[in-house]
Amino acid sequence: MKKTKVLNSALSRVIAALGHGDMILIADAGMPTPLHAPDVEIIDLALTAGTPAFAEVLAVVLSEMQVQSHVVAQEMLDGRLPPLAALDQSATLTGERQVVSHEALKALSHNARAFIRTGECTPYANVMLVAGVTF
Repeated sequence: MKKTKVLNSALSRVIAALGHGDMILIADAGMPTPLHAPDVEIIDLALTAGTPAFAEVLAVVLSEMQVQSHVVAQEMLDGRLPPLAALDQSATLTGERQVVSHEALKALSHNARAFIRTGECTPYANVMLVAGVTF
């Protein structure tokens, strides 16, 4: 059995397969999935409203993924939403922040390697993580 934090086999596989510049989106329960983008793997972790929370999924992903930068929607910053605190607390692990509109983030999700749906029910609780390298 695996000893690291990520036990979900699809999530573990995706993180292990990331290359420099590849992106994964950690999304709230309401973010539209990029179904017409066949190269984007959808990993649905949502169980019930709020479970798992955005912050929980972010912490676990960051424990295994080397992140170069991240992208958030301006709407998340404007609302000073609670999930933003989780991102701000992880600033040393998430690299430089790029801010785009929510519509631009949805469009960017079509270029991600994976779309990870959480049970988070806070609007705009989404972050695109861009993979870095460990060397």
